Amino acid sequence: MNIQICQDVDSLSRQATVEFVRLANRAISSTGRFTVALAGGSTPRKLYDLLASEAFRTQVIWSNVEVFWGDERCVPPDHPDSNYRMAYEALLSQVPIPPDLIHRMPAERDDVAAAADEYERTIRESFDLADGEFPRFDLILLGMGDDGHTASLFPGTAAIHEQRRLVVAHYVEKFKTNRMTLTPPVLNGGHNVFFLVSGESKAATLKEVLQGESQPDRYPSQVVRPESGSLVWLIDRAAARLLDLAA
Repeated sequence: MNIQICQDVDSLSRQATVEFVRLANRAISSTGRFTVALAGGSTPRKLYDLLASEAFRTQVIWSNVEVFWGDERCVPPDHPDSNYRMAYEALLSQVPIPPDLIHRMPAERDDVAAAADEYERTIRESFDLADGEFPRFDLILLGMGDDGHTASLFPGTAAIHEQRRLVVAHYVEKFKTNRMTLTPPVLNGGHNVFFLVSGESKAATLKEVLQGESQPDRYPSQVVRPESGSLVWLIDRAAARLLDLAA
C-alpha cells in the first residue's frame, strides 16, 4: 500500500491526473487499450476536469480508452445525482472517446437486479471472461465516505462479502434506496487501484481504515486489498491530519 499525502485537494487532483495519464499511456502501449472504472464524488470531479483541460486532454489516446463505473445511484443518467452524468459532463463529453467504449451502469431501471446482471455481462464480454473469472481493470478509481464506505459498499451490507458476482444491486438502508456496485473481487483485481480522499471530515475514519484493526463490516474500504495490483491512497493534508505517518 502506497500512501501519498498531498498539500490540498488541488494538488491531490493534479497528482491523480498525472498518474491517470501515465497509466493510460503505459496500458495502451502494452495492450492497445486502457480500461478504467470511474468514481463519483466531488474529489474525482476535479480529476476529470483536469483531464479534460487543455493541459492534459491531448496526452491520452482517448479512442483506446474503455470506461466503466465502480458504482451508481439508481437515478436516470441525466439526474444531478448520477455518477455517469457527472463524469460525462466533466470529462467524457470533452474528449474524443467513442460512445461504444463508454459503459454506464443502467441503474435507473425498475428491475435493478436485472440491470446488475446486464452490467456483469457487459464486463464479461469486454474482458472476454470465462465463468468464474474476474476482470483486471488497468485502473480503478475509488473514494471513501465519512462512514468508510467505498463504491457502494456500505457498512453492514452483504455486498461487502460477495465473492462470486462482478456486480450487485442492493438496498442501502442509510439512503432508503438501491445502489449498483462492483464487488470486492473486482476491486481487488485491478492492476492499479487509487483512493482519492480529501477533507477534514474524513480524518477520523481514514485513521481507522488505514491504521486501525480490520473491521470491514464497519469500514468497507478495508476490503480493498489487491493481492497482485498496486494500491495507492492519494490523501490531502486535511484528511491525513490524524494519521501516524511513521506507522
